[in-house]
Amino acid sequence: MENNEINPLERYTIMFKALSDMTRLKIMWLLLSIDSKISVSEIIDVLEENQYNVSKHLRILKNAGLIYEKKEGKWTFYHYRTRNEKFDTEIRKTVLTIPKELMVEEVSRCQKRLSMRVDGKCIVGAESNEWAELRGEEEC
Repeated sequence: MENNEINPLERYTIMFKALSDMTRLKIMWLLLSIDSKISVSEIIDVLEENQYNVSKHLRILKNAGLIYEKKEGKWTFYHYRTRNEKFDTEIRKTVLTIPKELMVEEVSRCQKRLSMRVDGKCIVGAESNEWAELRGEEEC
């Protein structure tokens, strides 16, 4: 094995470590449950996290091989990396066993945030006035 090759068992350890954080687990759950793609701006608004933290969590998930990024215009969307391997199928199933009731606020914010897309594309940046107005409606 060359120095730059990863031990095959280490891949599994890296994935489990990536999923051991609540924010990253929420990102995975949202990708698998609500929409197959999400932008950094949308995650910031949905999880009410700052850009630095969201980017850090996405980088960890990407480095673990759980997600990938794809540019669409000026936006970068993150997608769950689907593989036809038993382990990855079981990871998806396991993440999806998290009860929706534990994610009620995130689901509500996510559905509202995704409703701002035009033709399936994110058009509004994080913490925008449009998002603040939409969020204000839920507090009434």
